[in-house]
Amino acid sequence: MHTHVPVLLQETVEILSPKVGDRILDVTLGLGGHSELLLHSAGDRGSLIALDADTENIAHAEMKLEKFGTRVKIVHANFSELPGCLPEDRRQFDVILADLGLSSPHIDDPSRGFTFRADAPLDMRFDRTTGMTAALLLASLDEVTLLKIFQELGELPSARRFTDAIVARRKDSPVRKSGDLVETANLVYGYKAPRVLPQIFQALRMAVNRESEALQNFLLVVPALLAPGGRCAVISYHSLEDSPVKTSFRELCRDGKDPFTGSVTRPSEFELLTKKGIAPTASEIEKNSRSRSARLRAIRKRKEYDSRRIA
Repeated sequence: MHTHVPVLLQETVEILSPKVGDRILDVTLGLGGHSELLLHSAGDRGSLIALDADTENIAHAEMKLEKFGTRVKIVHANFSELPGCLPEDRRQFDVILADLGLSSPHIDDPSRGFTFRADAPLDMRFDRTTGMTAALLLASLDEVTLLKIFQELGELPSARRFTDAIVARRKDSPVRKSGDLVETANLVYGYKAPRVLPQIFQALRMAVNRESEALQNFLLVVPALLAPGGRCAVISYHSLEDSPVKTSFRELCRDGKDPFTGSVTRPSEFELLTKKGIAPTASEIEKNSRSRSARLRAIRKRKEYDSRRIA
């Protein structure tokens, strides 16, 4: 069993630089490691609203954060529900964090179905109180939709052959457990199967939890959720997450320019705090191999602009 270690913890706190009294929004609470240190840095007048889709994560985080008392409000919600899941009187924040990675319990608890290293029911839902499991998704989606999932979310080589194998198999024997999925991968990919299993499981997890849609929504609402001077950081773990974050942040920070003269007609409302994605140090990777692919990007909303609220 792994001990949960927050990824890029010190780098995140340093780049977000909480000030005394800051209002913090953590849209991916997990086990509360980032939130705890951010709130410590915000002093006695700092406050935190934290979201998580996983009730088990919330139970763990509540114990970690109970020492902060009423300064903490935890909401059982996916950040795809922003801004509607926030309290009416709390729609702007000085610090916003999204850590898009899995929590360690998701991997370490075989019953969750996230890992190919143990044979368990294919669930993969962050929120086990609602939605379609990976097993049900594999049993019910048409071939075209399944192919799109493996091609786009898994970037899987020979995705059509693998999809055909799933569809052929489910006619006689549904793919209910992770072992069934591994067995099918072995049939299609042979000795190369261990290389593609992470991509197969990633694709299904992202589809089950609608992760791309959630990230897209988050990037759309962040500009209005940030108070003037506010900072937002996102930690991503693969190109399908990092690429839209990088693109969105760069667009937000781009000056408006005259198409003929190239002169600045509208200074950007935001500025990049990270010119390139911040990666974990070799020391962190050695201590926590799961951090290897992490990248941290951050922006700041300029103070000279009026805050804009969302309905």
